[in-house]
Amino acid sequence: MTIKSKITISKRVIAILLVALLAFSAFNTYLILERTSGPTGAVAYDFVISPNGNNYILKNMVTGQSTSVSSDASSAIDTAFSQGNSIYLNPGTYSLNQDILVSNKMNAKIISDGATIIGNGHRIIISGDNYTSSQYVTISGLTIINGTVRIENSFGTTISNMIFENTSTGIELANTKAWSENTMIENCHFINATEGIAFRTPIDNLLGNATGSYASTEIDRCFFNLRDNSVGINVEPLAEFSDSQMQDIRMWMGQYGVTNQTGILLDGTMTQSLLVGVVFESFTTQPNNMYAVDIGQTAKYPPILDAGVSFLGNWTAMIHNPYDIWIPGVGSAFERQNENVPVGLNGQYGDNLTIQALPLNIFTFTPKIQVSGNFTNNEIITVRIRFQFADNVVSDSVTKTFTNSTSVWLTNDDMMQLYPSQDVIWAVVADAQSNQASTNAVITVSGYGTAG
Repeated sequence: MTIKSKITISKRVIAILLVALLAFSAFNTYLILERTSGPTGAVAYDFVISPNGNNYILKNMVTGQSTSVSSDASSAIDTAFSQGNSIYLNPGTYSLNQDILVSNKMNAKIISDGATIIGNGHRIIISGDNYTSSQYVTISGLTIINGTVRIENSFGTTISNMIFENTSTGIELANTKAWSENTMIENCHFINATEGIAFRTPIDNLLGNATGSYASTEIDRCFFNLRDNSVGINVEPLAEFSDSQMQDIRMWMGQYGVTNQTGILLDGTMTQSLLVGVVFESFTTQPNNMYAVDIGQTAKYPPILDAGVSFLGNWTAMIHNPYDIWIPGVGSAFERQNENVPVGLNGQYGDNLTIQALPLNIFTFTPKIQVSGNFTNNEIITVRIRFQFADNVVSDSVTKTFTNSTSVWLTNDDMMQLYPSQDVIWAVVADAQSNQASTNAVITVSGYGTAG
């Protein structure tokens, strides 16, 4: 017969186990409190920096070790980034006496909820040897006075919930070795900055791989208080602030002076960049060189003006456009004059003439065909007009035949043959043919339309 025995744990052993569990729990609690101690609760950051009189306390949130750095916030922040990847600045004032370089960092962070940085003309530089080594850096929650955030050869930088005040340049994007794309600037306020945001002319290095691309940049929910001789957003020559978006932006002008204030100064390109809900508001009654948008001689492709773009108050010109560069916008008008159509021979159509309204799609277009020149005996000229749609489908054609020099507008019935039931018009296509082996006929197409 098997006798089953009952194992009994003594009260002494139980007490020892409870003491051990309590000690382990207390140790874990200590580690948690030690990592998150202080007013920040910054458990997600490698370092927390706090002002302490004329010094700055640099606390390693992993080891709990604190170091005092005397009177130099730049050194404290640089030290933190030499050992970690993310810092939290406790509320207080931080004075810079040199630039801060965040070089070749992935997912680096400078975060605060009320810290003020006195820049003294210095910069926080987000930089990479190329865009693959500097990615997804975040700066948020700071007030920067007389200082700049510079994004250089970096991808996916986010700058949010910031105030830039009394500075020569608030944010500048610069390409010196590659490109800087997919930048997000949101919930920022630029107060009395000479330049709020600047897209710099690329500075090529010896390898020749710097470009002007700042594509896919988003500027959302930002505000600009301009002063005399200042610019809200400056797009320098060869800079490409393209395929981007500005949304829910407000630029207040004429509150601090009435001279030489520009919302957007465009000397580069903003092709396919969309302005939505952007309001330019002038408070002066006597504007002097006050422009919501100023388009320079080197500019290519102004932005697309979409819904909610407003020009309030008095201006020297809402859009200063001395070089007659076409300004695209939803519902904008355009025309084409005397576009030449190649004429094919022996009853074969020649090459296509393609009319587009890039960077927009065509809403409407009414063409006029002009035929001039000398016709040979029994010569017949046939001109064909078609629409090409965004899905590469080509409409039915409207054809007109000519036996002498004349001009003709397409009628409403003609246009009904061209328009789709539902589609997006990408281009108007025209071609022509003569039934003879040679021709002196000249064919041109003109017209007007709307685009968006």
